[in-house]
Amino acid sequence: MPEDKKLWSPSDSFINNANLTKYATWLKENHQLSFNDYHALWKWSVDNPADFWESITQYFKVQFHTPYKEVMAQDAMPHTKWFEGSTLNYAEHIFRNATDERPAILYASETKSVQSLSWKQLEQQTATLQTYFKQLGVRQGDRVVAYIPNIPEASVGLFAAISLGAIWSSCSPDFGSGSVLDRFRQIEPKVLIAVDGYHYNGKPYNRMDVVKEISDQLPSVEKVIIIPYLNDNPDISEIEHAVLWNKVMSTEAEPLTFTPVPFSHPIWILYSSGTTGIPKAITHSHGGMLLEHLKYLSFHNDVHPGENFFWFSTTGWMMWNFVQASLLVGATIVLYDGSPAYPDISHLWKMAEELPIHHFGTSAPFIIACMKEGIEPGKQFNLSALRSIGSTGAPLPPEGFDYVYEKIQPNVWLCSMSGGTDVCTAMVGGNPWNPVYEGEIQCRCLGCAMEAFDEEGKPMIDEVGEMVITRPMPCMPVFFWNDPEFKRYHESYFEVYPDVWRHGDWIKVTHNDGIIIYGRSDTTLKRQGVRIGTAEIYRAVDRIPEIKDSLVVDIELPQGGDYMPLFILMQPGHELTDELRAVIKKQIREACSPRHVPDEMIAAPDLPYTISGKKMEAPVKRILMGRPVEKAANKGAMRNPESLDFFVEFVEKEMSKHFR
Repeated sequence: MPEDKKLWSPSDSFINNANLTKYATWLKENHQLSFNDYHALWKWSVDNPADFWESITQYFKVQFHTPYKEVMAQDAMPHTKWFEGSTLNYAEHIFRNATDERPAILYASETKSVQSLSWKQLEQQTATLQTYFKQLGVRQGDRVVAYIPNIPEASVGLFAAISLGAIWSSCSPDFGSGSVLDRFRQIEPKVLIAVDGYHYNGKPYNRMDVVKEISDQLPSVEKVIIIPYLNDNPDISEIEHAVLWNKVMSTEAEPLTFTPVPFSHPIWILYSSGTTGIPKAITHSHGGMLLEHLKYLSFHNDVHPGENFFWFSTTGWMMWNFVQASLLVGATIVLYDGSPAYPDISHLWKMAEELPIHHFGTSAPFIIACMKEGIEPGKQFNLSALRSIGSTGAPLPPEGFDYVYEKIQPNVWLCSMSGGTDVCTAMVGGNPWNPVYEGEIQCRCLGCAMEAFDEEGKPMIDEVGEMVITRPMPCMPVFFWNDPEFKRYHESYFEVYPDVWRHGDWIKVTHNDGIIIYGRSDTTLKRQGVRIGTAEIYRAVDRIPEIKDSLVVDIELPQGGDYMPLFILMQPGHELTDELRAVIKKQIREACSPRHVPDEMIAAPDLPYTISGKKMEAPVKRILMGRPVEKAANKGAMRNPESLDFFVEFVEKEMSKHFR
């Protein structure tokens, strides 16, 4: 076995100053628990979940308004109850960190330079909106939804809603009306907050017609609050029950208060990607999110009070909720609205220098795009303040790890992470005690009993298997909206292994106790009995500089056998020649296996992605197998729906020969 490539090791001072170290010291002093290394601490946390999660409430001094009767009921997942009898409020813990020493929010967009919002302003605006909500009759359990970009008003809306015990849900304004209605119709909101439009990639997009269509189709909505974001004075006369944000903010505010709610009370509703069918309305709890976010941001991202925390996101992705959570540990959140590549792909790195940003979060595709563009942020900008780079959304290949250390910041902590909408956090992520090895996420997170299962449901080390969680966690959804019998919930996670959460990722737990993710297990490539993840193909192809992006699927044929095409998006100025095809074949043969060399390589004008940046392999596979495009994919949930036209044409011209 080749020696693992170590890219970074924490210094003694880094370890000594880490929040995880302070927690371990506290456990020793208060619970007489001592651990020699991270694995021992992790093992204790998953073997003793009640003790571990109770310690989180004690360590972070969680404010319970009524005490809990027991930490954890013994019901099997997904019916495990946590901290029954207790009441609390997530937003109350946000505002515990209010201070005059630093702003609460720093924000910028394509059209505005960096501005700040003080804690006093944040509290005042939240109190004003809360007062207005009360006047509308918004009560505990009511739903407040938003069609809004990543701007401070979104944060204000979230905090005002959940402070009352109302339930929040949001979509990015680049979602089409159909996709928004597929989400919001399910939950029957009382209030809709929306912008009149937005800018993206240098272009304005007026959304007033879409806002009207959405509000007209949501009969439960009693008030539509319009934020003038594209224009100073948008005409709202055509929208029933509409009021401008500025008028709402002129309401005489009562002091900000926090409604204590049960630990399991819903806090927000997130949605599955909705690439096909109606998205699942995944409902999380105040208590579960509070404990999980305190744990992850503090121990696994090592965020300290006064640091600037950034993650490029939209309000339709769970990472937006995760960004807000950094306020729980005393950080200043950094918001950006716009394209990460406008006016050029160096823009966010420039912002990292100017603010400065201490924790820079992004997606693996963005890092790969920077690598493909050949930019060297470490040379262009002073990134000495940057402590961590977070990567998620897709597996980051080893070359991406190398690029971070060679071209961005040689001393930075690359704390790659993976989890998802299902838990609104990461299940695997950063570890300030351990080295970073090329291609590996550092650890399984505390409290997360994760294994790689073989087909018989047995855990494996250094072998690829199904990612499963064998014990409950408080951050698991309390339910799916409109799923009273837990039918969709069980179908989503518990159909394969009894009482064990199957996440749907293909992973390896390594001998370093790290994690390698190989892509979604439902798009696994199985050729001649050998299974690999799609990420392994992308990792091989990404090494070729002429290629910008790629998408691979494997289709079972009715007469037996399979057909595996590789669709390739070329860099501008390059063509997919026979010579380049030979290079690709050689690269895949050597990096993966001869079995996984594609049957065909096809140049495509674009590749489909969801708005939250997920490559749409499964919908493409469905289209190639003959399913109508409207049933294979939800175009309103896509970043580039026109990209599917190519695959529809490909079916008509090419696929019939494979299905004879």
